[in-house]
Amino acid sequence: MIAILGGLGAAVMWATATLATSRSSRMIPPVSVLAWVMIVGSAASLPFAAASGVPPQLDAGLIGWLLLIGAANVGGLLLVYSALRIGKVGIVAAIASAEGAVAATIAVVAGERLSAGAATMLVLIALGVILASLSRDRDVAKRRHNGIAVMLSSGAALLFGVGLFSAGHVSTDLPLSWILLPPRLVGVVAVAVPLLLLGKLRFSRAAAPYVIAAGIAEIIGLGSYTVGARHGIAIAAVLGSQFAALSAIFAFFFFRERLARLQLVGVSAIVVGVAVLTALRA
Repeated sequence: MIAILGGLGAAVMWATATLATSRSSRMIPPVSVLAWVMIVGSAASLPFAAASGVPPQLDAGLIGWLLLIGAANVGGLLLVYSALRIGKVGIVAAIASAEGAVAATIAVVAGERLSAGAATMLVLIALGVILASLSRDRDVAKRRHNGIAVMLSSGAALLFGVGLFSAGHVSTDLPLSWILLPPRLVGVVAVAVPLLLLGKLRFSRAAAPYVIAAGIAEIIGLGSYTVGARHGIAIAAVLGSQFAALSAIFAFFFFRERLARLQLVGVSAIVVGVAVLTALRA
């Protein structure tokens, strides 16, 4: 039961973060959204890292991996936020959720064996991305925006996949708090501080609740997943990966967002492929 609740909690929180950033990224520039989300996330995660203390095994090699995790996560989020500014939540979230497929592909390149079932799911996810990219909108500008959003979210999935693979590499060497904190600190140092110094850090009262909700929801989502995974990795991972489906459902009810039939088929293929691949790898 704890594994189920943890996975569902993670999916709900990550979907909440996706919807919150989809709204805030249309109020202020995506790079400013990223900066504020990183600031909120750092404030929320720093006390836990400080309480656990500096890991005695932390060396130059692990610091390098942590910096890679941070850079991949920050870059991926910036691409996602940019995609959400112009694209549909259901499509962007579904493609970005293919991060696990990317991590699996990297693992294969690194020498890990891939089962026939996992290979089939990777093909299904790739076909889903192609279908999700198709738009029959008569408005040329909307079709162009859909294409750009697909490319941005695909790039985000690639970066997130690198981050996932890197996090998996150090997960047994460092406590969770020290895997959570670096991406947020990298975001603060590389994005928030330069924007502040240049006077380009934008903020609005309307966007404030959304960026705060996104920053906190991401932390709670990962914490919920971690608790659930301790009682059942496969269940928590499969349920947590369904944040893309929840994002599409929430966007339909709250934002009246509709997908074309082929796009809906593509999103469904990605969601199913990600869930099955996650289960196989877990």
